[in-house]
Amino acid sequence: MRLSIYGERLITDVQNQFASVYPFLKLEFSKNVDFSQNIYPRQKQIAHSLQLKDASTSKKMEGELLIDDVMTVSDLESTFRNQFGLAAQVFRRSGNIWLETSITNGWTLKQQNDHGREITIGKRPDSRDENEYELNRDQD
Repeated sequence: MRLSIYGERLITDVQNQFASVYPFLKLEFSKNVDFSQNIYPRQKQIAHSLQLKDASTSKKMEGELLIDDVMTVSDLESTFRNQFGLAAQVFRRSGNIWLETSITNGWTLKQQNDHGREITIGKRPDSRDENEYELNRDQD
């Protein structure tokens, strides 16, 4: 996926494009956060109706962000921060709630999305039968 990043682009447009590929993940953007602490409190999240420039600490914010299944959450968040001055955080769906992926930020986007699907609807992406659910998938 290619995400076009520029100041006038609406946050909701970026979120929707990302969710079209990773429906069990979502992006949130924050403002006035401490990048060194890598902590983005919920009260600092900005409205989805605002433009990316409203969240950025960078004067120059234009380019494309290439995202693929093997990119880790940590790499994605770092790229947003380093290239565009954006504090982005990935959340994974777990049933009816959204969880921060900070503990599992070394997982790839595909792993995160697949895990969100499995937790939310009880189906692994490679499962052939909708009623099939492998409880011991990580045991050898």
